[in-house]
Order: sequence, then C-alpha cells, then structure tokens
Amino acid sequence: MSTAPAEVTSDSESFPDQPGAQPDPTPEREPRPKRWRWIVLATTVLLVAVGIALLLRSRTPSAAVIQQSIPGNIGNVLRLKGTTEAIQARAILAPLLAGQQIGTLTIIHLTPAGTRVKQGDMLVEFDRQAQMRDIIDKQADYEKLVDQVAGEQAKESAARAKDETELKAAEDNLRKAELEIQKAEIVSRIDAEKNQENLDEAKATFDQLRETFDLKRKAAQAAIRSLEIQRDRTQQTMLHAKANSEKMQIRSPLDGVVVLNTIWKQGTMGEVQEGDQVRAGVPFMQVVNPATMQVRLRANQLDFPSLRIGQTTKVRLDAYPEMMLSGKIDQIAPIGEGGDFSTKLRSFVVIVAIHGNDPKLMPDLSAAVDVDLSKPTATAAADASTPQPGGGS
Repeated sequence: MSTAPAEVTSDSESFPDQPGAQPDPTPEREPRPKRWRWIVLATTVLLVAVGIALLLRSRTPSAAVIQQSIPGNIGNVLRLKGTTEAIQARAILAPLLAGQQIGTLTIIHLTPAGTRVKQGDMLVEFDRQAQMRDIIDKQADYEKLVDQVAGEQAKESAARAKDETELKAAEDNLRKAELEIQKAEIVSRIDAEKNQENLDEAKATFDQLRETFDLKRKAAQAAIRSLEIQRDRTQQTMLHAKANSEKMQIRSPLDGVVVLNTIWKQGTMGEVQEGDQVRAGVPFMQVVNPATMQVRLRANQLDFPSLRIGQTTKVRLDAYPEMMLSGKIDQIAPIGEGGDFSTKLRSFVVIVAIHGNDPKLMPDLSAAVDVDLSKPTATAAADASTPQPGGGS
C-alpha cells in the first residue's frame, strides 16, 4: 500500500503534460560547474590587478628620491612657471616724422639679433632720400628769403635816408621862412604877404613830411617783418627735415644686446630684415642689458599666501636644463588678475630677481622657479616678532 503513491508521483514527473498532474513549484538550480567558472574568473582578475599595482609601485620613485632631486624638503618647495626678462631694456620704434604723412619706412641697414652694442652704436638706418630732398629744397627757399629780407632792409635804409634828408630840408625852409617873417616892418606889404605865404607853405610841407615819415617806416617794417616770418617758417621746416633725417638713423640708448621682436609684416609674422618696410611707431627691436635679469611669474590664489618678499629661489631654464641659477623674490603684486575662464580664479604677478648672469640667459625664455618655503625671510620674521593688537605680551 505504501508504494502506490510513489509510483503516481513518478508518473506525474515523467509526464508533465498529462491532464490533472501538478507542476513542481521548486525552481531548477544552476549547474555546479558553471558557478565555479565565475569564481575562478574573478580570482584571476583580482590577481592581475594586484600585479599591475605592484609593478607601478616599483617604477614610481620614492619620497627620498624626489627629495634628492629637489633641494630642501619636498613639502617646503613651491614650483612656479614664468618667463625671463631684462630689468634694463629699451624698445626701439620706427620713427614718427614731424609734418609728414608716411605710412611705411624702408630698412637699409640693420644690426643682427644677438649683437652686443655700446651706447651710441648704430642699430638701424631707414631710407632717407625723401628727407634729404626736403632739406635741400627748404634750404634753397630759406636762403632766398634771407636775401629778400636783406634786400628789403637795404631799400628801407636808403628810403629812410632820403626821407630824413627831405625832412631836414623842409625844416630848414621853415626856419628860413620864420626869419623872413620877422622883416615885416622893414619890407613892403606885398613882400610881407609873400613871406607869410612862404612860412605857411614851409610849415605845411614840414608837417606832412614828418607824418608821412613815420607811416613809411611802419609800412617798411611790416613788409620786412612779413618776409622775416616767411624766412623763419622756412627755417623751421628745414630744421624739421633735418630732424626727420636724423631720426632715420637710430642709435643704441644703452649698452646691451640686440633683440628683434616678432611683428606683423607683409601679411605674416616674423622678424624684420634689411629691405623690409615697417610702419611708423611699431616696436620692432629691443636693446636689453643681460647683466641684470629677472623672472616674471604668475601664482594662483592657493599658492599666493605662502609667498613672501625675500624668499630664496632656484631658477631653471627649460632650454638649458643643466643650468641652475639662484635668486630671490623681489616683488609681489598686491592685487590679483582675473583668469581667462572665470573671474573668481585670481593669479598674482611675482617678480624673482636672478643673482649673477650667464651668456645663455636671454629674455623670453621659459623658466621653472622653485621657491624655498622652509627658510623664514627677514620680513616674515619681523612680522612674527611684532605684537598683534589684542594679543599677549
């Protein structure tokens, strides 16, 4: 009796589609080999990750190695990037000519870049044929006007002498007529009336000559002054032409090295050379003194509070990695400048003075500056020793 139900259950499992049979509610379990396969794959991935981490750790230099590569404690050194520049430098501009509207100037002589020059040495010379032609023309006009002024002054001297003679003769006739009128008692009535007429005529003539004498002198002086004004104006124009001609030759304002700027010329960017045309007022050259150099840096608002004036630095040039120069922070801008992407991000200009010089040290070289934060500066020490308001003694 006990085996009958077992057989019925077995039949129902073997024939699930049989009417009246109930399906087994228990889900089928995953096969055992597939589960072990996932466990082995996960273990393999974990071992590979551990091996890669150990390999990267073996290739990364330790803190001691980094500490040896950068002088001082690695935690007290701040590295900033910047460019070198000369403390003493003068920009050379294409000259602006007085009284002339000239668009471009042609270079006929140019000192090559990198040349060491002394104060007063020739740097660049522009074509000055037009200025020399103006000088010759204005000088001829000036000399012509000088001769005209001299001629008018000679004519005025002759006219003055003639008028003075006539005036003196009229004065003498007046005095003679006055003497003749005194004979009225001893001469006839007709002669007395003639003497009176002669006196009146001599007096009128003298008065007229005296008045016209002053008017002639003023008119002659006005004519001479007009010529003198033209002469002086022509002389100033000639002097301007000479000054423009001298401006076409530019000499070095100080001892230093010639550096050519990159400018826009003839549709491209480049350095000028002999034969090129430069617009007036364009700075195409510099004369720098390499004896005193500095580095212009930019520090972000996170590094700015740790910087102090007087902190010692080490300067390395990207172009010459083997060269290292010492320096110190000389200036720190008190106001930051906004960034290109956000006005909330500020950067501060820092000037580092370089101690000593080197022939390779030139302007516009990219440099890396390591600021030593471990040594307190004299300014920082003085600030620390100063008692703060409200603090203890």
